[in-house]
Amino acid sequence: MKPYEKQIDEVLKHWQVDPEHGLSTAEAQKRSRELGENKLKAARKKTILQRFFEQLKDGMIIILIIAAVISFGVAVYEGEAQAFFEPLLILLIVVLNATLGVLQESRAEKALEALKKLSVRQARVTRDGKETIIDAVKLVPGDIISLQAGDFVPADARIIASASLKSDESALTGESVPAEKDANAVVAENAPLAERHNMVYSGCSITYGHAKAVVTAIGMETEIGKIANLLDTEADQQTPLQLKLANLGKHLGIIALAACAVIFVLGLLDGMDVMQIFMTAVALAVSAIPEGLPAIVTIVLSIGVQRMVKKKAIIRRLPAVETLGSASVICSDKTGTLTQNRMTLVKAFEAEHGILEEIGDNNSPAIKKLLQYAALCCDATVEIVDGEVRHLGDPTETAIVFAAHRNGMPKEQLNRLYPRLAEIPFESERKLMTTVNRIEGKNIVIVKGAFDVLAEKCTRGDVLTGKKYSDELSSQALRLLAIAYKEIATVPQNPTSEELENNFTFMGLVGMIDPPRPEVRHAVAVCRQAGIKPVMITGDQIITASAIARDLGILLDGDDAISGSELAAMSDAELKERVYRISVYARVSPEDKIRIVRAWQQRGEVVSMTGDGVNDAPALKAADIGCAMGITGTDVAKDASDMTLTDDNFATIVDAVREGRGIYDNIKKVVGFLLGTNIGEILTVFLAMILWRQSPLLPLQLLWINLVTDSLPAIALGMEAVEEDVMKRGPRPKNESIFAQGLGLQVVLQGFMFAILTLVGFLAGWKESGDIAAGRTMAFIILALTQVVHSFNMRSNHSLFRIGVFSNRHLNSAALISLVLILLVVFAPPVATIFGLTQLTVKGYLLALTLAFVPVAVLEIVKVSGLLKHRS
Repeated sequence: MKPYEKQIDEVLKHWQVDPEHGLSTAEAQKRSRELGENKLKAARKKTILQRFFEQLKDGMIIILIIAAVISFGVAVYEGEAQAFFEPLLILLIVVLNATLGVLQESRAEKALEALKKLSVRQARVTRDGKETIIDAVKLVPGDIISLQAGDFVPADARIIASASLKSDESALTGESVPAEKDANAVVAENAPLAERHNMVYSGCSITYGHAKAVVTAIGMETEIGKIANLLDTEADQQTPLQLKLANLGKHLGIIALAACAVIFVLGLLDGMDVMQIFMTAVALAVSAIPEGLPAIVTIVLSIGVQRMVKKKAIIRRLPAVETLGSASVICSDKTGTLTQNRMTLVKAFEAEHGILEEIGDNNSPAIKKLLQYAALCCDATVEIVDGEVRHLGDPTETAIVFAAHRNGMPKEQLNRLYPRLAEIPFESERKLMTTVNRIEGKNIVIVKGAFDVLAEKCTRGDVLTGKKYSDELSSQALRLLAIAYKEIATVPQNPTSEELENNFTFMGLVGMIDPPRPEVRHAVAVCRQAGIKPVMITGDQIITASAIARDLGILLDGDDAISGSELAAMSDAELKERVYRISVYARVSPEDKIRIVRAWQQRGEVVSMTGDGVNDAPALKAADIGCAMGITGTDVAKDASDMTLTDDNFATIVDAVREGRGIYDNIKKVVGFLLGTNIGEILTVFLAMILWRQSPLLPLQLLWINLVTDSLPAIALGMEAVEEDVMKRGPRPKNESIFAQGLGLQVVLQGFMFAILTLVGFLAGWKESGDIAAGRTMAFIILALTQVVHSFNMRSNHSLFRIGVFSNRHLNSAALISLVLILLVVFAPPVATIFGLTQLTVKGYLLALTLAFVPVAVLEIVKVSGLLKHRS
């Protein structure tokens, strides 16, 4: 059946569903078992074996494999069993690296899947006669769904009722202009998709109006399902930092290979064994190049993202994690983000009788009539389940609907007694919503909206007294909506604002309050301490907005609060000039948000912007960090954002900034640790070859040090807790190099320190015993232990004794494993022999241990003396 060719009743009959009652839960479950879930087939995943072999494509791994093959050939030629250990160890390192890569990839994939589950799309569906919200994957053909502006269409569906409906179908048709939809549209046989005006399609979004529809296709049977293979193009996201580090690895590789070439030439000139020189050069190159750096940074990012989920912030785009650490301005909506999003109607003014009352359970007849008309002009509903009040829809509307409910006028009853005949949905540009209802045999037009807009459209009623109470109640930080009405003879088929929204009788005002979230005041204070400017953007009146902003600490003495009309009168140059002084923007439209974002960005600031509506999507995209609301946000807003707040809370943004700064700090620690130790390895071998034409470390020893002292401590460093003073620093400049704040110089100097300590030990052991094996044993112990010990140094720019030497349990475990492996090689005679190590005197071991701990003493002195700078 082609539903777009059929009448509404034919489609409903085909799917055996009553549009008012919907499917029963039992029938829906039966159809789900028979037809499957409403989801596209997942892309075919790579097998473990495929992933493993992909890890072997890395250039450095290929060099290792070549080295292993050559080493194996030499071992066969020499015929000694011991000679086979070296190629076997190299292959072991190759396998371990590949296995680690597969595990990292799997972990990242699982984290991504978990995030997808958290951000699963939902659908409003009528089942068992009640409208409820379910996961879209549970929809079945025949379900009756409700759609509103901002929703993504969860399945292909035939429209059965609609009001001014428009759908963005560009994902399917390529048409940039939203398609107009109408339940009663007549569609030709075999009409192309773009001309099926009585259908909505999965994956498209509703841009205007609302509708009811019956699901006709799910999953792979939808139009988007038929082209699902074309949609499987989502590439792995790499952050700018990851790309820079990958490029840095290549440059270090070139430097290391150049050093190897010099060593190789020097060795040949001095008549050293070619195979030994070759293996030393290759082992040095592989151990010196931080080939695991991008992968480890990915792990640190994924760990950080999972931490943020626990803080109720879902990162949708990985680069946002880096950008968060640079945020210098947070522009936040007021309602639901700075406040509790539980609007409560507290006062109402009825103009005809001049009555102002507190809202209770039994108001006067005049106020009840005002509430009745106001509730009829609302789309939201309130239901009470097991004594718990559930607000479904816009918080402002639910406050009105609940107030009517308290006065004995449930929304379902009002809709049944006074049916809606037509409507003009709310638009932020108009700041009005209009409905036409049949009340006591008359066609009554009801409008609700901003008082200053609606007053101009009223020709009857006491507007002057309304103005007085509007100012008075607004000064009490109440949010006001004006209500007006008129009678018309006939209901227009396609009502327009010009036709209906005029010549009203002013009926009264309803005032509500959304109390501030208790945690926001502290979050605002933390923002200011962190050098972040909090800005309130709201559709409320400037008096209301200013009162709440001042209460929260956003609007300080000397700051400005401006209205949307004042903003409109400003040129972009004027806004750019004044933007630092403006803390509150009231009565602004979503389009104004883009101007505000760009003004801050032109001043070099990094802007976070919140939004929840369809029209907020451009501003969310324009901001450096777009934050969508997880509760009230539309699907379109979420899709345009970098981050979704699952609790719609301003404090969560501040927590996310804190985590973002902590993640970036940890990445810097990992980079500093890996590059410092790798530079130390390069310099140790390079300087020794230049000075003495001897390598202080054999290829096996270099490979082992690289295996046991790099990856595990580096990953553990990435799990370091966020430092206490991270929000006492100013924001990090957006384009600041990771080597800023002296990290580059610090890495090089530390590399030289490791090399000098290792060479001193090498020379002492060699000269004292006359045996180069003793010198190499000293060098091996010092370089290996130094790197393990140094991982603790890198935990903070503060003293280890201030943060707690062993407070990172992950690093404790990593260091212990590395230490056991080092001791195994040094003190287990068979293993020590294979590695070319020998027993030292007690004096030798004490000297090696002392030199290994020198970096701790040096770094502690540097930290205490203030040579390691902290960002202020």
